[in-house]
Amino acid sequence: MELIHQPHTAQKITKRDGRRVKFYPHFIYQSIIKAMGANINKEVANIIAQNALNQVNELKTTKAIHQFVIDSLKHYKQYQAALNYENYHTKQFKDREDQLDIKKKITQLTSGNRKMLNENANKDSRVFNTMRDLTAGTSAKAIGLNLLPEEVANAHLKGDIHFHDLDYSPYSPMTNCCLIDVKYMMDHGFQIGNAEVDSPKSINTAAAQIAQIIANVASSQFGGCTIDRIDEILAPYAELNFKKHLKTAQEWFPESDIIEEYAKSRTQKDIYDAMQSLEYEINTLYTSNGQTPFTTVGFGLGTNWYEREIQKAILNIRIQGLGKEKRTAIFPKLVFTLRRGTNLQPNDVNYDIKQLAIECATKRMYPDVLMYDKIVELTGSFKAPMGCRSFLQGWYNEAGEEVNAGRMNLGVVTLNVPRIALESNQSPKIFWQLMDERLQVIKKALLYRIERTKEAVPPNAPILYQHGAFGHHLSENDEVDTVFKNRRATISIGYIGLYEATAYYFGRNWENNPTAKAFSLEIVKKLKEAADEWADEYGYHFSVYSTPAESLTDRFCHLDQEKFGLIEDITDKDYYTNSFHYDVRKSPTPFEKIEFEKDYPKYCSGGFIHYCEYPNMVQNPKALETVWDFAYDRIGYLGTNTPIDHCYECDFDGDFEPTERGFKCPQCGNTNPDTCDVVKRTCGYLGNPNIRPMIHGRHEEIASRKKHMGASK
Repeated sequence: MELIHQPHTAQKITKRDGRRVKFYPHFIYQSIIKAMGANINKEVANIIAQNALNQVNELKTTKAIHQFVIDSLKHYKQYQAALNYENYHTKQFKDREDQLDIKKKITQLTSGNRKMLNENANKDSRVFNTMRDLTAGTSAKAIGLNLLPEEVANAHLKGDIHFHDLDYSPYSPMTNCCLIDVKYMMDHGFQIGNAEVDSPKSINTAAAQIAQIIANVASSQFGGCTIDRIDEILAPYAELNFKKHLKTAQEWFPESDIIEEYAKSRTQKDIYDAMQSLEYEINTLYTSNGQTPFTTVGFGLGTNWYEREIQKAILNIRIQGLGKEKRTAIFPKLVFTLRRGTNLQPNDVNYDIKQLAIECATKRMYPDVLMYDKIVELTGSFKAPMGCRSFLQGWYNEAGEEVNAGRMNLGVVTLNVPRIALESNQSPKIFWQLMDERLQVIKKALLYRIERTKEAVPPNAPILYQHGAFGHHLSENDEVDTVFKNRRATISIGYIGLYEATAYYFGRNWENNPTAKAFSLEIVKKLKEAADEWADEYGYHFSVYSTPAESLTDRFCHLDQEKFGLIEDITDKDYYTNSFHYDVRKSPTPFEKIEFEKDYPKYCSGGFIHYCEYPNMVQNPKALETVWDFAYDRIGYLGTNTPIDHCYECDFDGDFEPTERGFKCPQCGNTNPDTCDVVKRTCGYLGNPNIRPMIHGRHEEIASRKKHMGASK
């Protein structure tokens, strides 16, 4: 029997970073086979790997085993394979060293490295402040890698894991995403810079204050921020407008019978103007990192007149579009809540607003929708996501009060699941053993994130810690851990490539195979068990997060291509599939896709979203409503992907074609961003890829979705 089919033994070796790990002889076999190229000699590869296994107790370290393999290949006159083997490992070592070298990273950036310039779909690298942020971020990444525990940095550089947002953390002890406690701030007043801001006296002022809060919060953290239940938050300030107009009307027309109607009409215009101003302000803001703040606005549950008018204004303004050309607004991300008894059915009080939300989604992709009852079931309480998809879990303070606003996430470390499968050599036993090893590295990485974030002091981010965004007014000397500990904050295990890992064992069409589905669920369940165990041990809420891996779909796959070669349906696609999503190359109906994906979020309630692909839905909004209604009792969070691109040169509406450098109009070939509006969902958010070209893998994924979109009608 070939050694590659044998389970590993109990022997351990010492890695370069000092860890003692189990020795897997088939790793040696696989590396030798790859080094042999076209001249494969399985017998020699097997003998060398077997000898390495027999001598592992004497060799002891990966460095010694590495030299043993090279010497053995030369002994068997496999000189080219020995050279290839040595060159590969030398290159790997050099690449990792280069990642730690600030000077070399800055040189790569200034020489126009596309991957570095195009890492984020909503950062235009041509803009001065973005260029400055990219330069600072490149330096911070190299410094951060040097700060990380060696085994964590090594695992990140190899591609076993991904330590997210290295351009900010751990160089700086910043937090990730949050639900801003806007209600607390506006009720009590707050401070930005040297300005003491009083509680607003109108919805117009309240909306302006929210824009300033968003800008300052976004500059003080590295993730997205959310204003949840904005209709309910702003309603009292709209009522102040109404009372003012009512008083004015009573003074000028005391005998009139249309005083209240007049006041409502004026208030309605104030609401619309305020929400339009907020839309424009968010889309014209630049944070300190050179991009529009990644902002989410949640709404839909309010039922009084003011709340309903705010909801309608938000949706109508988004439908109207930005500027003279009526372009689709990228931010804020709109998240509309469906709730049985509020807006789900025709006899519900807000059903008309649901219809408006559907119209908006067919024309602008947003709003995404939250299913109230399912969110409560999955996360323990209702709230919108922090940013794109990160969810807080239900939490109560010492007084027994449910608290959602003012809470946050401390960061994410993502697991490369397909790599574990590829390294397992078709052995489920080895897969789970490797999973355990990787989880220990992730645990160390997340604990490091927590400890580093706790090193901040309140004056580092006054709006967060001292002026209410995190729901507290800490003094300069208070511990920031006050707002993190006792599971108030979350810290997340991310994962990517569930489809590819399962396809490695069960083939590409595994979605309807119950055994394969159970295996994929077991992976996420394993992450959840680890997260729960760590939460009990350390007192922070470790959550499982379905990673919105925009650039990571590309990074992990290309690293694995380099290590394992092109493997059909896994590395040959040039991208990995986000989280638990259905393979984008297939053609499920929305109902099949939702039915398939609904089983996963119970194990990854720290972050999730589902998408369905549609053709142009403007003429068929009832079809979209049918999907929303079908989803209500099955999933918690649903996004609409539909073609909404527009060419101002030939007036084409529909889906632009992906190219190497962006997207082009299929009717006239236009690629000029000044005369076309191209909007694609690049992860949880929308983006304009003709302004900032996306990485190659994301183009391929969108192209594949387009090819199969017709089956999702």
